[in-house]
Amino acid sequence: MKLRDCHNVDQFRRLAKRRLPGPIFHYIDGAADDEVTYRRNTEAYEACDLVPDVLAGVEHVDMTVEVMGQKLAMPLFLSPTALQRLFHWRGEFAVGAAAEQFGTLFGISSLATASIEDIAAAITTPKLFQLYFHKDRELTFDMVARCKAAGFDVLALTVDTIVGGNRERDLVTGFTSPPRLTASSLASFARHPRWTWNYLFRESFELSQLKHYIGEGSNLSISVADYFSKMLDQSMSWEDAAEVRERWGGPFCLKGVMSVEDARRAVDMGADAIMISNHGGRQLDGSRAPFDQLKEILDAVGGEIEVICDGGIRRGTHVLKAMALGATACSGGRWYLYALAAAGQAGVEQSLANMKSEIERDMKLMGVRSLAELTPDKLRWR
Repeated sequence: MKLRDCHNVDQFRRLAKRRLPGPIFHYIDGAADDEVTYRRNTEAYEACDLVPDVLAGVEHVDMTVEVMGQKLAMPLFLSPTALQRLFHWRGEFAVGAAAEQFGTLFGISSLATASIEDIAAAITTPKLFQLYFHKDRELTFDMVARCKAAGFDVLALTVDTIVGGNRERDLVTGFTSPPRLTASSLASFARHPRWTWNYLFRESFELSQLKHYIGEGSNLSISVADYFSKMLDQSMSWEDAAEVRERWGGPFCLKGVMSVEDARRAVDMGADAIMISNHGGRQLDGSRAPFDQLKEILDAVGGEIEVICDGGIRRGTHVLKAMALGATACSGGRWYLYALAAAGQAGVEQSLANMKSEIERDMKLMGVRSLAELTPDKLRWR
């Protein structure tokens, strides 16, 4: 299989599995406990059907949306994800450059492998920084200040990682950051010489925002679940979120909101947006899928705050279903990480091109000329 054979997310996934050592692939692919929520995130979109109109004059369609003050050329953006240089040696730079080609927003994580400043200098497309609230508040607020100084457009505070989820695949494979060399992992690395060469001889792997504060993750191997449980502040509160928002002073989002009550509190605190997200099923297994929870939250706070449906996206029709319910936009991580692992920037560009083509084609098949014409009456629930 080659890049030209990748027409959907599953095909990118298969190519990524061939290109990556086992522990690295399963870090992308895995989730918590029995991975029920991970599967449900995508399956939820099949609970309803689209009802198209015809004879609507759809030669030209408008896919643009405005998200937290940023005009995007398509209603899907690239969620922040950690450790990207483990998947391809260019990591965040490859993802950002691909997003730039398609005029959409992309995010980098507190656990990114490129610095805030280097990304700001290299990438002109709208940029979101995803903040983890660390026990070391100097580190937390330093990242906020650096984003402000570098001209990032949006800050998203992740609120669903009070402890690390039980990511059993990582326990089985021994995945850590940086990768810990064991008998089994060495064998997997040896079977993937291109990945191993890039990891060993390109720029040294690091967690660029954290390396001056914390050795874990850059120089000392640790699992992501253990990192969350040991380094993040389990006392984080609504008051802390408000302080982050005040220090930031720009468009502010809470990532990981799943309940109506929390959505209302986000409105009350003055957040600009919420991302309905369960962290890709990597935290609380058995939790609701974002799409399943979307209508309930929109019924409560729609029109008062922007609502982004994050997770489970595999097709353009998934995006249209969320937009028909009233989502401001959609986002996700795995769909582009498989492409990054498969072929770097070219892979992410191809994945974005696939999604853009699907959204445009499906809008025409739905008989809508703009995303605003996607309304709840276009859906029927099974």
